Amino acid sequence: MTRSEFDDIRAHITAEARHAADLLEIANELLDDLEQARVREATMRSHYLALLTAARATVAASNAGDPAPMTFLLHELAKHGQLPADDAEATRILSDAKTAQALIPRVDDETPARRPRPGSRARSCVGVGRTLPR
Repeated sequence: MTRSEFDDIRAHITAEARHAADLLEIANELLDDLEQARVREATMRSHYLALLTAARATVAASNAGDPAPMTFLLHELAKHGQLPADDAEATRILSDAKTAQALIPRVDDETPARRPRPGSRARSCVGVGRTLPR
């Protein structure tokens, strides 16, 4: 659920006196969204753990002198259709990896001009006809 969706829900709840049925419907939607988010998180954690395990097994196999150390990682990537299909895709993947490596240090080096002032709250409004309280 996005930040603007939470803002929409807050605005709807506080707008005017609402019937209990409206609030119950909102609560049920929020619970459904929360359940879906938990399932997605569990799935992502499972995929991450499998990939991490394959990466660690690959390094361990390489260190142990295994003749085919990439077997674990290749299997895990193939299972999810993530192996490069051709040389052009492999080149693009390598380029993306180099770019990502170059950008990682910049994430922590946020410039002061982009940081919000202490005590201020960023105000944004997404959607039609919605205003923020002052």
